[in-house]
Amino acid sequence: MRTPPMNLGVVVASAPALGPSHRDGPCAADVGVDVEIVIPVYNEERVLAASVRRLHEFLSEQTRFGWQITIADNASRDCTPTVARRLAADLDRVHVLRLEEKGRGRALRAAWSASRARVVAYMDVDLSTDLRALLPLVAPLLSGHSEVAIGSRLARGSRVRRGSKRELISRSYNAILRTTLRARFSDAQCGFKAVRADVLASLLEAVRDDGWFFDTELLIAAQRRGMRIHEVPVDWVDDQDSRVHIVSTALGDLRGVARLLAAGPFVRFMSIGVVSTLAYALLFVALAGPLGSFVASMLALTLTAVANTAANRRLTFGVRGRAGLARHHSAGLAVFALALALTDGALAMLHGLDADPTRLLEAGVLVLASTCATVTRYVALSNWVFAEPHEGADSAAPSISRLQRTP
Repeated sequence: MRTPPMNLGVVVASAPALGPSHRDGPCAADVGVDVEIVIPVYNEERVLAASVRRLHEFLSEQTRFGWQITIADNASRDCTPTVARRLAADLDRVHVLRLEEKGRGRALRAAWSASRARVVAYMDVDLSTDLRALLPLVAPLLSGHSEVAIGSRLARGSRVRRGSKRELISRSYNAILRTTLRARFSDAQCGFKAVRADVLASLLEAVRDDGWFFDTELLIAAQRRGMRIHEVPVDWVDDQDSRVHIVSTALGDLRGVARLLAAGPFVRFMSIGVVSTLAYALLFVALAGPLGSFVASMLALTLTAVANTAANRRLTFGVRGRAGLARHHSAGLAVFALALALTDGALAMLHGLDADPTRLLEAGVLVLASTCATVTRYVALSNWVFAEPHEGADSAAPSISRLQRTP
């Protein structure tokens, strides 16, 4: 085991792209650092010292890997910087990084980018997550099993104490991620994550947000790059003195989701959907005269549904080859049946209101119904037809016995 050196002085780390910052403590390139744990803080003078000392004691007594703690002071306006510098002076392997601009994502980006550790991690200053989950969090990354690891309050085996309002918001947000962005992780917002250093640069390059949405965007970027995201169920207690403003944070997160949605597979899906809808309308108008409205609608939908499934299979969801082809098209036909029910229901409602509607009115109603069916089809295709197996907290993790001391 290599033990990192004690405090040797002050190092200044410039990060012009991230705004003014400086780091107190030993150099981030110290030999023997396996895991660097970043604690982003903003006006946390009351709890900072106790939390850092508790984390320092746990790491000193319970781990065998080389570690260091970095306090990322996120433009605090109280005595947090003074408390942080005192901790860096009193405790070995504790650093301070000061940033003059707010934003938790900005603080993590600056601290992680300057790190030379094999694994970078972060946790909230309130230590809401039980520290016993730290070793299971970093073990799969140190062994090479996974690229990213997250604590999950929603995974099987977790134990959580928090208010019903926060619980509802958290579950609703993660449900939105699963529905819109096809997220295969269970908890995007838990302040307990780690990333392997060799994949960090490519992930940070893909992340634009410097606030609370940083976590979600990082995980979506990892998922889209095919990285393995290991989940650890955690024991978690709600911080009653949290600095998070729930409403503004939720709105910012939803804006971030919309941005990722616009840049992701949904855009390709909608483009295919627009072409399919136009093709459907043209086929309906051409066939309605000789075949009648209902037969024309069914035939037009069948033809466009088959073409739509094939196009989405290849272009939207990136599925190649013949593996699963029959299952995909069979499930696609089931989704088509739902779309048919929507469009035929809309047509029946129109004829109930107007016994002899014009072809143009019929086509307009059916285009509107087909658009609703397109959204329904995307949800069904992404979460059922082309859904990939979820690899969560039950995935095999390497033994952590070699990383933990016997008390």
